[in-house]
Amino acid sequence: MRSSVAAITSALSKLASRPDIVPAPFTHGKPIYKSPPRHKTCYVHAHGNGRDDSDTIYSAFKACNNGGIVALLDAQYLVAKPLDLTFLNAVDFVLQGEISFSPDVEFWVSNAFEYSFQGAALFWQLGGRDVNIYGNGTINGNGQAWWDILPTNATVVRPILVGIVGLNGGTISHLNLINPPNWFHFVANSSDVIFDHMLMTATSNNTNPAKNSDGWDLYRSDSIIIQNSVVSNDDDCVSFKPNSTNIVVQNMQCTNSHGISVGSLGEYVGEVDIVENIYVFNASMTTSGDGARIKVFGGIPPTSTSLSSGGGTGYVRNVTYNGIHDVSDDYAIELTQCYGQSNITACNLYPSGVTISDIHFLNFTGTSSKKYDPIVGTLVCSTPDACTNIFAENINITTPSGKVAEWTCTNVNDTNLAINCIS
Repeated sequence: MRSSVAAITSALSKLASRPDIVPAPFTHGKPIYKSPPRHKTCYVHAHGNGRDDSDTIYSAFKACNNGGIVALLDAQYLVAKPLDLTFLNAVDFVLQGEISFSPDVEFWVSNAFEYSFQGAALFWQLGGRDVNIYGNGTINGNGQAWWDILPTNATVVRPILVGIVGLNGGTISHLNLINPPNWFHFVANSSDVIFDHMLMTATSNNTNPAKNSDGWDLYRSDSIIIQNSVVSNDDDCVSFKPNSTNIVVQNMQCTNSHGISVGSLGEYVGEVDIVENIYVFNASMTTSGDGARIKVFGGIPPTSTSLSSGGGTGYVRNVTYNGIHDVSDDYAIELTQCYGQSNITACNLYPSGVTISDIHFLNFTGTSSKKYDPIVGTLVCSTPDACTNIFAENINITTPSGKVAEWTCTNVNDTNLAINCIS
């Protein structure tokens, strides 16, 4: 009995406290829910020796749901089968060790959770109400196993590292995420969630690079805050996918990314895509394809039989990028309504069904890369009527060559653009 009491006391002394997450300096304007204290704790002990811990983890969440804490304090845990944790209610998940997903590509191809949107697949999915995940632990996707297969199988199913699906109220913070086979996060059908102090890295150990390692992809989600995080990846740092509304992204460091991006939107015929009320503040973008990016597909000819290469409808409205620092980025700003269309004539002939309006690019500083020098940004609309109220103010981007920075501006009213439009 004494040893049991001692073990419990020792575990309690090691258990990380829930961080006090404060959105700053901006918020989405809605009340921020604060979780009450939890009243019970379930400790998950790893089996070790390469054995699967999935069932033990699942059982702990069942036992400590509705007001408890699930604590993973051991050094290594292995998850070798999918975990559906979308039933969570009033629970904290403390990860102080490392969760590693098995690199059994063949198994996950057949068993990952699958979603129709862009072929998304998940190792695990977490959702419910009032959930906090923290602890300075690590989630490892062992992505190298998939990256090594891509040269010979470009369509292999690659799971997303963290699926937040149907979560209403919660925080995900103080975690280290490494090497996802696909995106780091898929946040779908969720609301009132804060991500804070996340460290995310996708790094290959050979010549097969990381692929599609988006930091966050938000889909059909509202009132999300992402802040104080560092991302090194090969794709979008943050992506506002269809029906992302009332989102704040602030105090970010993104390296080697494709930018903080709206879209892509308008990909699917018959779908209405909306992105509205987005505020991006104080982001450092280093050696990235873009700093700020808005990408929507153009229209398609009436005779087209494709259902996934444009032709969707919707709108992008009230999006602000404020305080973006570019370090050797190809474009400081890229706005296009011709995404996926290399033929601008065809794009103009069949304009995008996704309109773009009330966009503000404010207070950009830094340098472009050599790639398009002296062009430092591009704003391309499919027709003048499809892009309205586009503003660019206090934009100070220099070129490596020292030439005057130039901007490509097509079918966009340059009255409110304090930049050097050359076309």
